[in-house]
Amino acid sequence: MKTITCQEIIDAVAKLCIEACHHLGDDVLKAFEDAAAKETAQGGKEILKLLTENARIAKEDNIPICQDTGFAVVFLEIGQQVKIEGGDINQAINEGVRLGYKKGYLRKSIVGHPLNRVNTGDNTPCVIHTTMVPGENIKITVAPKGGGSENMSALKMLKPAEGVEGVKEFIINTVKNAGPNPCPPLIVGVGIGGTMEKAAIMAKEALLRDIGSVNPQRDLAQLEDELLEEINKLGIGPQGLGGRTTALAVHIKTFGTHIASLPVAVNLNCHASRHKSVLL
Repeated sequence: MKTITCQEIIDAVAKLCIEACHHLGDDVLKAFEDAAAKETAQGGKEILKLLTENARIAKEDNIPICQDTGFAVVFLEIGQQVKIEGGDINQAINEGVRLGYKKGYLRKSIVGHPLNRVNTGDNTPCVIHTTMVPGENIKITVAPKGGGSENMSALKMLKPAEGVEGVKEFIINTVKNAGPNPCPPLIVGVGIGGTMEKAAIMAKEALLRDIGSVNPQRDLAQLEDELLEEINKLGIGPQGLGGRTTALAVHIKTFGTHIASLPVAVNLNCHASRHKSVLL
């Protein structure tokens, strides 16, 4: 059995927080370039070039891609053959976030109580999603999520009879109603099935997939292509200034559900689709 200390986890999370906020993924940058080559609106084309330049400057100067460095959402995959020493893993994750946001001079955006609205001053607590998996490693993914795009996300419990057409209508309308608020071009994460909370978590997990990757389920891959085409016909465009690039990708995850239920969750991500992972 492999032993991993809480200090290793703290150090890893702190580093991931900074890297995720400073370095945009290569898949996102390629998506910007591909979209700029296809974009017909001059304003939209210029915005895509500016987003690429912004990401380059952030990486070279070690500064955040966006002023909103987000809510730290952490995905943990803990191997069943791992022994964790030196404390509580959830406290270690929060300590890593606390140190990372302080060391990286990242904006602290979290209030300790949703009604009292007092800023905790260190961007904690973070949200942690934990899964037990086979093996002797821990995979940690830090995905900072900005408030603007999170606020425009939505969930609906459809009637099963509404079927795939009802699902498509809800997804497209969610993007349409969001307009420029979530800072397009977007990555649209979708969770279909499960229960209410399972659908929402799947929608967020779907945002972690590389842009340009093909869904291994053929029917979902086809649905993603159809939805992306329809969403880009909305004409919202980069930063809402018009154009054909409202979204860079639609990613769908599904799960079994109750015969009486058809939950659908849409988690919108702004163009700064940030997430970094490490394997301990």
